[in-house]
Amino acid sequence: MTNKNALKFTVARAAAAIGIALLVALVLIFFSTAGTGFFDRLAGSFHALGVMLTRPFIKGNGAFSARNFSSVLAGMIPIIFTGLATCVMFSANQFNLGAEGGIMLGSFAASLVAIYWKLPVFVLPVTAILVGALVTGAVMYVPAILKAKLGVSEMVHSLMLNYVIMYTVAFLMHTYFIDTSKGQVQTHPFQTHALLPQLADNGSGLSIGFAAAIIIAVATWYFMYRTKWGYGIRMTGINQSFVMYSGMNVTTVIVVSQVLGGFLAGMGGGFEMLGRYTAYSGSSLPGYGWTGITVAILANNNPVFVPFAAFFISYLTKGCTLMATYSNVPSQLISIIQAVIFVFFAAERFLSGYRQKLVIQGTKQETKEYGSTPEGALQ
Repeated sequence: MTNKNALKFTVARAAAAIGIALLVALVLIFFSTAGTGFFDRLAGSFHALGVMLTRPFIKGNGAFSARNFSSVLAGMIPIIFTGLATCVMFSANQFNLGAEGGIMLGSFAASLVAIYWKLPVFVLPVTAILVGALVTGAVMYVPAILKAKLGVSEMVHSLMLNYVIMYTVAFLMHTYFIDTSKGQVQTHPFQTHALLPQLADNGSGLSIGFAAAIIIAVATWYFMYRTKWGYGIRMTGINQSFVMYSGMNVTTVIVVSQVLGGFLAGMGGGFEMLGRYTAYSGSSLPGYGWTGITVAILANNNPVFVPFAAFFISYLTKGCTLMATYSNVPSQLISIIQAVIFVFFAAERFLSGYRQKLVIQGTKQETKEYGSTPEGALQ
């Protein structure tokens, strides 16, 4: 399949999966909507769906909602990083699910630096984010080396590692770093100059982390598609034997992919924590690692598409929250939409007929362009 047809198939598959997910959402909204009759419930369902799809942009009076839109962009920041982390690891055929624990560990490590290290302005937030990223990358070395050396399933190991990280952070929070003057479990406040500058002064939490996320996404794409190591990671995912016989060290490639994924997830935790909060709380990062898996699947493991997929998920998340505010439909509907998208992307035979049609079209075009014989193709 040509690159053009491959892109066309990816877009069509994403659009079909999203369309089916929204149709399922409409059915569930219908059963959740109050009404005295079928048409009342149907009208209420379309109203609730309209709120979900339009209110992140538009207020009830039809005016543009700058604060809601800024919140959508702010919501993109952590899932861009977890999406990139998942992209890198999945591209090497390493089903590491440690982005959830990774973003938590990165945010916690960055928070401790932001609280206790006495560093100058500008140096402190940069150092905090890098420490969070490095600590997470070092922890992700564990499932990577166990997979590379002993053949231990990275999926099971990283999944269990999430809980190790979660309960270790909870233990440290309750034992050593809790601020007992507060009415909830949280750390002492960050130093003021550790907080990231805001791009929008409207309380949305849109910080310079958004610009950093876009830059990191482009840099990750360049690494994956324009460098030797990126090529090795992608080829390992396609054909590990080919990489081995071409002279690259497969063990090193596997380790690099997972450590880099951990580094990106930890960096996302640092940007999210210092850009939106003033103290660390265990409830500050609600499932961004799992959402990153959906983002990576929507982006087809291509880092350049991750910001677009993250925008879609963040937009729907904000829309579901607003829908729960203006109707009696629960905001947890976003989880069902993500699950439906995941199911259809995971289904190998979903739109397989359309894919085969594109392959035939591409073959015919190549045959027409180069000739029907090997000699014609060489000319």
